[in-house]
This record gives sequence, C-alpha cells and structure tokens, in this order.
Amino acid sequence: MAKLSPSILSADFANLGRDVARVHDAGADMIHVDVMDGHFVPNISIGVPVVQSLRRATDAFLDVHLMISQPEKYIDAFARAGADLINIHYEAEGDMDALIDRIHALGKQAALTIKPATPASVLFPYLPKLDMVLVMSVEPGFGGQSFMPDMLDKVRALRAEIDARGLSCAIEIDGGVNLKNAPDIIEAGTDILVAGSAVFGADDVPARVAAFKAL
Repeated sequence: MAKLSPSILSADFANLGRDVARVHDAGADMIHVDVMDGHFVPNISIGVPVVQSLRRATDAFLDVHLMISQPEKYIDAFARAGADLINIHYEAEGDMDALIDRIHALGKQAALTIKPATPASVLFPYLPKLDMVLVMSVEPGFGGQSFMPDMLDKVRALRAEIDARGLSCAIEIDGGVNLKNAPDIIEAGTDILVAGSAVFGADDVPARVAAFKAL
C-alpha cells in the first residue's frame, strides 16, 4: 500500500503546527519538509529552526527534502533538528557516497532525489545504500505545478532495478500529485506519494487525506 507524505510547502505557515497535526491525525504516514536555498532552486522556503519547531510539535516522521546546493554543510544541523529522513539531490555538490554514509552515521534514513532532466539510471549504483529515492515529477522550487506523466517511466525503471536486486529502497514521487493521477503513479511502482496543494488546498483536509489513503 502506498504511503502519503503531505508537503508543508502548501500548508498555512501561520498555523503550521495545527496543519501538520491535522494531516497526521487523519492518517498521513509522514510529513514532507521542503528546504530550498534560493540557489539550487529559484525559491527560498524554510530552514533548521522550522524543523526544530516541528519536531517539538509532532512525533510524525519528518521526511526532509534538501533542495540546496551544498548539503554537506547542513546535514548535521538538520539531523540535530529532528529530521527522520534526510533527502539530498543527486545534482547537488559533494560526494554522494560520503553524504549518504554521513546521514546514516547520524542515525537517520538517507535518500537521493533526481530532477526531471536526470535519468533514473544515475541512482542505480546507490540503491543498496539508500532507504528511499525521490523522482521529481515537476521542476523543483514551487508548489502547484502540473504533473509530468513521462516521469513514471523513471519510476518503472527504478522499480524494476530495485526488485531485480532484491533491495528494500522505497520510491517516492513529488510534484503535481492528486487523486486523479495517483492510481497511475501507484501502479507504476511508487511507494510514497508527496502531495501538497492536493492535500492542504482541500476544503476538508482530513477527508482528502482519507481519500488518498483509500487508494
């Protein structure tokens, strides 16, 4: 069964603790936290203090996605802040093997993300070391974009590689996910759906979480 990771990028930041509690209590499996530096992607979102505040406010699993150029400078800080999983971009600076090892040494789960223009095959060498891979189905940086259906080919390729090698690495997808395209996304082999505006933009947020979970 696919899991749901609502993205707080679409939440009400004036009432973030309330919004996170609402989706967690409704059955969301984890909370997706988008960290943007204004350099790796053309937007600035949040940083370590917000993750610290979330950690004090909830016991939900924090799925922290670092859309930043130099993750090696911030991994330790986000780990201390309370991230449960630290997700870095393959396209970012640094030695990916060393960064993955550092995340695990800090007692956290590790993930790698690829942008739409990056082929899935670049992740294959890292799969045995990873807890999760994330396929971006929009250009990272802003919420509310339309889903790119051809990204499902990457999910299928990753699913085939993971299954053929008997690995336990999960596959997450992020960008334009909604109730209409979610069945196709799940059928392609996705384990975790990140949904922002499709969850937090609903008139009845708990009912929307329940609808995703029913899939």
